[in-house]
Amino acid sequence: MSERWDVRRAGPEQAPHRVMMIPGGLCSTEFYADVMAEPALEGLGLVAVTMPGFGGTTAPEDVSVESYTRLLARFAADAGCDVVVGHSLGANVAVEMAATGLFQGPLVLLSPTFSRPDEAKFLAVMNTLGRVPVLGIGAWTAMLKLLPKAMKRELPAHRAEVLAADMAANDPAVCRRIVRRYYQYLDRHPSLVPRLCEAAVPAWVVRGDHDEIGLTDGERRGLEACPHVRMVTVRDAGHAVLVEQPARVADVVVDAVAAAGWGKTPS
Repeated sequence: MSERWDVRRAGPEQAPHRVMMIPGGLCSTEFYADVMAEPALEGLGLVAVTMPGFGGTTAPEDVSVESYTRLLARFAADAGCDVVVGHSLGANVAVEMAATGLFQGPLVLLSPTFSRPDEAKFLAVMNTLGRVPVLGIGAWTAMLKLLPKAMKRELPAHRAEVLAADMAANDPAVCRRIVRRYYQYLDRHPSLVPRLCEAAVPAWVVRGDHDEIGLTDGERRGLEACPHVRMVTVRDAGHAVLVEQPARVADVVVDAVAAAGWGKTPS
């Protein structure tokens, strides 16, 4: 693999199923450590991979969602993965992998964003500020410095310090570039619900019961009407559901693995 990859592995080398886990924006593979340690996933091959550009890794020249889709789909194929789990921006990349036909296995989508209005308000502000080069870099630098204190209030106490520091280690200029391209992607696709449904792969859309990422009534109806999609609401969790409720996320991954290779849809 290229030097740009930050990879975390668990499970037997010759596992019958291999699961790729993609962290969200600003996040590294550290965010999947708790899920990967869950006993329910014992015996599976688990491969978490940071999106290049986050967590101190080298960003590709093209940081569009479409570029990341190609990169991660190639990684999944090379690693022999038959299930993909994505969180936040990583979940959106997973949707695109299926929508473009680059990956045809089951998906576990942890708090994806299905339209621009659903996205967190602070990110929209950062994107607007980012359009001004000097101001944008300054805003991202300040935000990343403030992030550890803010995140410690949102994450489980025993993991907050490590995860907050992990996010604060990002490069402000790279973050600005990636977020700009991400919003351009959302502008190209006013709703991602049809893209997911038309991909016709088994998919679990997992959201915490107090997730700050929005979901409109129309989007929910569209997802519930899609025969390949199951909606899962996790109690006592917000956007960081993979850290707050790793056991529940692991249970959903087990369901997705059960569907791999047999053409099953979520039950």
